[in-house]
Amino acid sequence: MISKKAIAFAAGAALGATPLAAKGAGDLSDLVGARAGQAENAVQSRGFTYITGHEGKHSTMHTYWWNSRDKACVHIKTSDGRYESITDATNADCHQSGGGGDAAAAVGVVAGAVLLGALLGGNHKKGHHDDGNHYSNVNDEAHYERGYQDGLHNVAYHNYDRSDAYSSGYSNGVEQREINTRHHSGRGGYAQIAQYNDLVGRSGEKAREILGERGFTRVDRFGDDNTRYSIMWRAQSRQCLQMIVADGRVYDIRDIGQHPNCR
Repeated sequence: MISKKAIAFAAGAALGATPLAAKGAGDLSDLVGARAGQAENAVQSRGFTYITGHEGKHSTMHTYWWNSRDKACVHIKTSDGRYESITDATNADCHQSGGGGDAAAAVGVVAGAVLLGALLGGNHKKGHHDDGNHYSNVNDEAHYERGYQDGLHNVAYHNYDRSDAYSSGYSNGVEQREINTRHHSGRGGYAQIAQYNDLVGRSGEKAREILGERGFTRVDRFGDDNTRYSIMWRAQSRQCLQMIVADGRVYDIRDIGQHPNCR
């Protein structure tokens, strides 16, 4: 069991660390708005190496890059195929030790690492926070980390500190788990199923064409000129999908289980 003394020592050590001047994000600021595929070469040419990444809310992608020369970690958020923001991150976000980035945030990351460490498969990163930043308060960051891990690993909500940070972490952990397992239909057994989650964001016409190739038949449709709903049925796997197309693109698609025409 980890003692409070150990937690306090780690937090104190992080507080005492002198942060390095932020060199990372400033070197890449001209790439904000650029297409991700093209800009990635520019990021690498400036001395950064990709370390890790995760999907986020609203079809965003969060990646973390490390510059070994400057000992700097940056967080790049991509939306709609373009770099939306490039910000400095803690060394811990890039799986590195030492100072750098936001010193106050580093305190929280260290505390979270002491509390949970690698036993739970790694800590959350700045992109998992609603505002894109770690807490400056060591206790809030530790509570968030515990909540995030509980939600991510599908264990019961247990906010014994009555902490808003824990609650936020739990919610974001649940969302990350759902993102990570989006490929799963939610069904068990041995029957093969057809994938459909990869169609979000595609044009409605193209999505219907792909679903047809995968064995789906449209059995119902309704809506108006702006938002249209299609019910798609695949008898082989008994999948009944509802697809929502807004402004010409698939906004949402999910297995609703049953519909009068899914039979």
